[in-house]
Amino acid sequence: MMGGVSSYTVQAGDTLNKISARFGVPKAVLLAENDLKPNAKLHKNSQLIVNNTHVVPVWMNDGITINLPQRMLYFFQDKHLVSSYPVGLGKPDWPTPTGKFKVANMQMDKDWLVPLSIQEEMRREGHTVITRLPSGPKNPLGRHWLGLSAAGYGIHGTSSPTSIYHFQSHGCIRSNPEDIAVLYQLVSVGTPVNLVYHTTMLAKTADGKLWLEVQPDVYQHGIDALGEVRAMAEKQHLVGKLDWQKVYDVVQQAQGIARDVGLN
Repeated sequence: MMGGVSSYTVQAGDTLNKISARFGVPKAVLLAENDLKPNAKLHKNSQLIVNNTHVVPVWMNDGITINLPQRMLYFFQDKHLVSSYPVGLGKPDWPTPTGKFKVANMQMDKDWLVPLSIQEEMRREGHTVITRLPSGPKNPLGRHWLGLSAAGYGIHGTSSPTSIYHFQSHGCIRSNPEDIAVLYQLVSVGTPVNLVYHTTMLAKTADGKLWLEVQPDVYQHGIDALGEVRAMAEKQHLVGKLDWQKVYDVVQQAQGIARDVGLN
């Protein structure tokens, strides 16, 4: 498990989208848990409840795991979860791939060599076609680049922080600039990177609580979330310890936040 429920003091210039992107909490959850309307304006120094409780989907000895439906990156060292960050991923018609990769190269202030496929998209949409964009504030790669062994894909910063925790990229993994700056110092060429696709996660914590997190199947893989919960519960011998009405509610709502589904 990571994250939790905390209180956040609204800063000048904050919006719900910015807070959602920074903490890895769906905007709908922010609205519901703070009794706000979608067009609500935030006021400086007001308090918000932020619930970004997530189930860590895959544990590693060392390296990076990114669970695409969660839009979360997890960094492990010596079998310990060191840090976790929200990320932005590929849009449904340009999905981020899954698989086991490695950090193949690292670069600061990388020029963006615009792929031919994106150039064609620019042309098709009537935009000026750009083939190369130097490093700088308008460069969508930000200042830090971790190139993956999957050709053409990488983990990088962004010039658009509010795009974090959304599916808006052309397949690369966007990170908040301050997060990727920290991660860049922790990894090296050869660091394992595991890109997975888990919409349904069930976990038992040390205090005996049972947590279920269900994410929307954004890439439409046809996942049967309830069937997956049943299979995981049977495997972990938890069938009789779950409140199945709570399970049905979490599956139906698919809010993207872990909820306690154990019997009281």
